Amino acid sequence: MSQFLFSLTAAGLALTASAVCVSAQAAATATAAGCPLEPVKFHACAVPKAKTFNPPRTSDGRPDMQGYWDRAFTSQDIEEHTAGFGIQAGPSLVIDTPDRKIPYQPWALDIKKDIVERFISPLASCFPPGMPRHVIAPASHQIIQASGYVVHLLEYSHSYRIIPTAAGPHVPSSLKLWQGDSRGHWEDNTLVVDVTNSNGLTWFDNAGNFFSDALHVVERFALVDADTIHYEARIEDPKVYTRPWTMVSALVRNKEPGFELLEQACHEGNRAVEGGQSVGLKPYPGVTNISGGGR
Repeated sequence: MSQFLFSLTAAGLALTASAVCVSAQAAATATAAGCPLEPVKFHACAVPKAKTFNPPRTSDGRPDMQGYWDRAFTSQDIEEHTAGFGIQAGPSLVIDTPDRKIPYQPWALDIKKDIVERFISPLASCFPPGMPRHVIAPASHQIIQASGYVVHLLEYSHSYRIIPTAAGPHVPSSLKLWQGDSRGHWEDNTLVVDVTNSNGLTWFDNAGNFFSDALHVVERFALVDADTIHYEARIEDPKVYTRPWTMVSALVRNKEPGFELLEQACHEGNRAVEGGQSVGLKPYPGVTNISGGGR
């Protein structure tokens, strides 16, 4: 009952935040850049196309990814899931495990089984989405480039990330951040981003798929054509998973005339979480602070 009541609250927030990108989500059953958008098939089709595509360039000669973008899939559950109340059916974004599920260690899988019955979704609390959820977070996205930097803005909750693309070290490992620390570089036409220093307080999705503060993500953004970005994230977390694994999604250009990001004023202290609190759900403390977690 507690999960049902809180689902009403969380679904209302998610539907509001996602209203502007329904058309892009519906496209998840179609194609982009001539590739089927089912993640395994999209990956197999898009990677060779990206290698041969000659993208438009910025003034400093880098692939020009600037503009407005919509996610191809929601972040309701990055594993395969059926439709439900406020939930669209979707495929697994995991492409390289035998069952296409996240390879949790046994203790972590036990925690995952009832995590949404115990804790309020960090996204419902209006915290930054973290990496890699930033790329599949609700509402529209904008990419801006300047010499030495790529900026990725979200309409959701004023979230943003700034990715330096010049050589430089990560911040000290003792500094833990909601969005982690991103350091990028270009490999031919692919933007490769190394992400460390997560605080481990966010989830991949509304289904409670989680990681710890040991998370290490290597992201790859590549234009497949002028209107499609292939997104790949290689995930490692030795505290939580039995092996590294990979998720794949796509960003599809929003070409609506006059489109711009609007204010989506989700903020800490918002009242959307009161339903969950009223039935005993708690703020998510990170897996290492859950009884039995972080073995």
